[in-house]
Amino acid sequence: MLLTEVSEEVLEALSAGRPVVALESTIIAHGLPRPRNLVVAAELEGLVRSAGAVPATVAVLDGRVHVGLAEDQLERIALEGGVRKLGQRDLAPAVAAGASGATTVSATAFLAARAGIRVFATGGLGGVHREWTHSQDESADLRILAQTGIAVVCAGVKSVLDVPATLQRLETLGVGVVGYGTDLFPGFYLTSSGEPVDWTVRSPEEAAAVIRARDALGDPRSALVIANPVPESHQLDPDLHDRVLREALDECTERGIVGQAVTPFLLDFLTRRTQGASLEANVAAVRGNARLAALIAAAL
Repeated sequence: MLLTEVSEEVLEALSAGRPVVALESTIIAHGLPRPRNLVVAAELEGLVRSAGAVPATVAVLDGRVHVGLAEDQLERIALEGGVRKLGQRDLAPAVAAGASGATTVSATAFLAARAGIRVFATGGLGGVHREWTHSQDESADLRILAQTGIAVVCAGVKSVLDVPATLQRLETLGVGVVGYGTDLFPGFYLTSSGEPVDWTVRSPEEAAAVIRARDALGDPRSALVIANPVPESHQLDPDLHDRVLREALDECTERGIVGQAVTPFLLDFLTRRTQGASLEANVAAVRGNARLAALIAAAL
């Protein structure tokens, strides 16, 4: 039973050793309003192409995994109702049920690495939630990154999470972290989280050299996080971010929102209370990450 379909373009590029960049589809189906989500999806694929790589947007359609989407398939993910949000643990039930869904970081990293793709671009990673000592809540992204040898270009972890705890967890899991052009870990909507990184690369070639060194040292079983900050000119105003996030956390507590519902609530609250400014910072980050990922893949 063939469960995964790799597009002809992606398959040819992989077979010929040409650069390919995986893109997640959750931002398309669940992260942006329609019809802008389709415009941004096409733009991200265009940015990857313009930097010399082949885009491989990942999704599940009618119970079949797709690595690389045709135009009509991208439209389905962006515009069709009932598209579910799929983490890695949801893939088997979705395939068995013949469902359609957009892949999160965990599902995309898993499926892309399985297809032989070495570089993946996304916005922000999941991580350890605030109040972890009470909730024991952390994203499945961390477990999959600890088991999947793919390079992930991102703008850090979502700033509504516990960033220092997430960095500590990544270290414990053996997931490498390098800053791109920075010695401070990015803050997703913000250029900096204020947390230091131990290693910095300053060009796609330097990032590619780290990936090659990992390969030479032995088959890596964990991911390499390449943390690429959103430009200061496109970041969310830090004071506005901090004020609105405090308000969001207070309301979350008052309403008794817990578990998996916390992060979507906080992100939606930030979007509404910043009049969409947080969304624009997110889109700017994903644009930069897609382009950088393509340059790194090409340098490989």
